[in-house]
Amino acid sequence: MKVLTDEDILEAAIQILLAIDHSITITFTRNNISIRLPTTRKLADHLQIPHYYVLPHFATLEKEGLIIRAERMGISTTKKGSRKLIELLTAKYKKETESLLGAVIFNELQRLIMQDQK
Repeated sequence: MKVLTDEDILEAAIQILLAIDHSITITFTRNNISIRLPTTRKLADHLQIPHYYVLPHFATLEKEGLIIRAERMGISTTKKGSRKLIELLTAKYKKETESLLGAVIFNELQRLIMQDQK
């Protein structure tokens, strides 16, 4: 059995957003562009593992400053997490992301998130 990594969790989240939900929720605030991630239960179901295997990975992602978990609000990326997610979307899921968002919107989102990180 393959050892699950934090990047596996992020990739599973992307796969759910693009291939299952066909939806990406993006929040623009004055200081951040965040992307909402699926619930830990949905991720566990997608990965076909017990829910409690996913929780430590989310704790690590939160500790590393990639996500924020808010009670009753869900899980969203931070600035750092948005950049990581955009990098994964660009490197591995560009076609699928452009199909969902459109090339113009995806390119602008990439530009804004990468510009915000400088």
